[in-house]
Amino acid sequence: MTITPPAHPAPTALGRAAYDGADSALSVFESLESEVRSYCRGWPTVFDRAQGAHLVDEDGHTYLDFFAGAGSLNYGHNNPVLKRALIDYLERDGITHGLDMATTAKRGFLETFKEVVLEPRSLPYKVMFPGPTGTNAVESALKLARKVKGRESVVSFTNAFHGMSLGSLAVTGNAFKRAGAGIPLVHGTPMPFDNYLDGQLPDFLWFERLLDDQGSGLNKPAAVIVETVQGEGGINVARAEWLRALADLCRRQDMLLIVDDIQMGCGRTGAFFSFEEAGITPDIVTLSKSISGYGLPMSLCLFRPELDVWEPGEHNGTFRGNNPAFVTATAALNAYWADGQMEKQTTARGEQVEQALLALCEENSADGAHYRGRGLVWGLEFADRTRASKVCARAFELGLLLETSGPDSQVVKLLPPLTISPDELDEGLRTLSRAVHETA
Repeated sequence: MTITPPAHPAPTALGRAAYDGADSALSVFESLESEVRSYCRGWPTVFDRAQGAHLVDEDGHTYLDFFAGAGSLNYGHNNPVLKRALIDYLERDGITHGLDMATTAKRGFLETFKEVVLEPRSLPYKVMFPGPTGTNAVESALKLARKVKGRESVVSFTNAFHGMSLGSLAVTGNAFKRAGAGIPLVHGTPMPFDNYLDGQLPDFLWFERLLDDQGSGLNKPAAVIVETVQGEGGINVARAEWLRALADLCRRQDMLLIVDDIQMGCGRTGAFFSFEEAGITPDIVTLSKSISGYGLPMSLCLFRPELDVWEPGEHNGTFRGNNPAFVTATAALNAYWADGQMEKQTTARGEQVEQALLALCEENSADGAHYRGRGLVWGLEFADRTRASKVCARAFELGLLLETSGPDSQVVKLLPPLTISPDELDEGLRTLSRAVHETA
């Protein structure tokens, strides 16, 4: 597809007018949809179709997607391999809603996940289907950790984001998100993430001192939950040695280690799991977003077999058996992870992004521009903390979808599909550069 920058002004009655406040009987988004809507405010158009790394609005304007459904579309929009598997399954009247019943689609996924993902990595995990969303997976992980250890406290990290339900919010750092709970968020204790104190103190000095001091007031935690790269918190990348030290601390202090791989798993950082680079094996892992491969709701909670202390039905949910998602997930694993090529491709694409961001930051060094990331997740930040929002707004006008990240929306977040071509990636990076220069 050729990117065509949106024409201005040329809104349809049901298109941009619905967002810009124009009086229209058809502005259903403003008149009927809740004020809680957010992404549509930064991208004021009505999208109609999508394929690969592109979306097209109802006016025919094409946008290059550097957001990928917040990481839910690692294999692009309407991936033809996954779409074919889904259509074939639906056309033969395969089970759609299955609770936790045994189905051929679930069996196919479990067998493939074991053969393609778990066994090659010597990971011993049991697989739990906790519900359709990432926060469902986090809630089940927290509940299981507390049940196993018989303790209620869970340690999380500064700038963490783990979901929008109450248990997940209690281990989330963002003050705005936490305030939406409307009640006290308890049984969670934040600790400094890697480099939060700019290297002024040894890693985990404060954390371990609290654990060892009977007068610290910190209840013995059941678990520690961590993201290896904080996607919503500002693209903060934990060093491999920091993660290894955290895993060691958890072992010595009898705490379970939970890795939230909801956004960074399924190959986003290169390897299938983001913690592989550090050489650690978490006790519990949460997956969602791109595990279905097609953007269909699905999540997993993985844990060591000895932690499987659930009673039948003790944690359940009506929509934890999304069989079409099992079908597309199986197709994605077979198509992209059976031969080991996806990790190599993501690494190569990541190097392409890093070189472009390096050049961009050198050109904008006076603005305090700097970048960070791994694989195909990157962040670009400026000394002016309002700049990121301006860059994303200008990028949209130029036909590129970008989002911000961080507690003050101060980071430009790059999250393109893993299947993006080098030419598409280069086009998007050039558009980003133009947006940066035009918002200086």
